[in-house]
Amino acid sequence: MTGQARKKPRPPLDRESLEQLALFYVGRYATTRAKLRSYLARKLRERGWVGKRPPAIEALAEKFSELGYIDDAAFAASRAASLGRRGYGARRVEQALYAAGIEEADGADARGIAADQAWDAALAFVRKRRFGPYASQSFDPDRKRKALAAMIRAGHPYELARKFIDRDPGDFPERDA
Repeated sequence: MTGQARKKPRPPLDRESLEQLALFYVGRYATTRAKLRSYLARKLRERGWVGKRPPAIEALAEKFSELGYIDDAAFAASRAASLGRRGYGARRVEQALYAAGIEEADGADARGIAADQAWDAALAFVRKRRFGPYASQSFDPDRKRKALAAMIRAGHPYELARKFIDRDPGDFPERDA
């Protein structure tokens, strides 16, 4: 060997080692059932399986959910609140929930959070990007179009984005009831 030591290949997984991997993963990361299943499937592809029956990944994810190690609804609500504080809109929240494998029922509260904080999220986004009322000078039509596109990509509805982008510096729109 020249310079680098070769790593010894890891042994294939069995039921106990698969559960230990799952426990380590949920202990270290805020996760969902879908993300845990994906992680365990990847580890099985990498290391193999020694059991006679196929591994019960789905059952393990459900068991961890029943034990309270995983809570998809709490994960979804936390993700929605976090994205809203960072200035992302409801559509972007929906995309994040889909990517995390959150089921419709578990994401209901998160969707409500995103809808409730739509105005505050848009305000945070224009403040961070210095658009509309937070700009140092009025935007020309091309720059307004680009700013509007950025807000829409961030998940804000067109009408709400327009309210902020069409404003001059220091001219804040009235909050809708």
